[in-house]
Amino acid sequence: MRKLILACLLGATPLLGVAADGAALPGFKTDLSNRAALQRGARTFVNYCVSCHSAEFMRYSRMAQDLGLTPEQVQANMVFNGGDVNQAMHVALGKKDGAKWFGQAPPDLTLAARSRGADWLYGYLRSFYLDPTRPFGVNNTVFPNAAMPHVLAGLQGTQALQDGHLKPVAEGTLKPAEYDAVVRDLVNFMVYMGEPAKLVRYSLGVKVLLFLLVFAGLAYMVKHEYWRDVH
Repeated sequence: MRKLILACLLGATPLLGVAADGAALPGFKTDLSNRAALQRGARTFVNYCVSCHSAEFMRYSRMAQDLGLTPEQVQANMVFNGGDVNQAMHVALGKKDGAKWFGQAPPDLTLAARSRGADWLYGYLRSFYLDPTRPFGVNNTVFPNAAMPHVLAGLQGTQALQDGHLKPVAEGTLKPAEYDAVVRDLVNFMVYMGEPAKLVRYSLGVKVLLFLLVFAGLAYMVKHEYWRDVH
């Protein structure tokens, strides 16, 4: 019985680590337990992404509830299209206009982290470089010939591709480590947005595992008491 309990404890350890830290990815680790990081990521998303990209499967009100924000805070600071906090994250840019200006309509980003992966997004947002042959003057090493302009260039600055390596050309308002932190929070928020139920599942998973551990201890004590006089 002791071996069984020990095996349960050892088996539960990695699960608890996943529940607390999120899904670990090479070079990028999500942390859906960090509300402050998710709030910062949401702020960056609505300020830099929603002007062109929609997130039609995410409602502002759901985001407020999950991230510990009040509807009034979200309405005042995150809903910029004159809409209501109960609406989804729609964008005013029409698909025809988007295709005309960018070559293709900017895609909806609700499920971007699930389809592309957090690692890919993290690398993509850090890998723009100057390219005068492209319509917006930039290209990307992760997604060559991307139609998207570098909307975060004011924060990161500009880079050049030299001998296969990205090298800074002009500074942005943030230092490299600070910009990486902004991108990390943004991608973290996009991971949450792709599956908001993860927050509930992680929380519930920890409670279930704790219950099973307590139950295993009680079961062992009952077994010990029951068989004590038999030996």
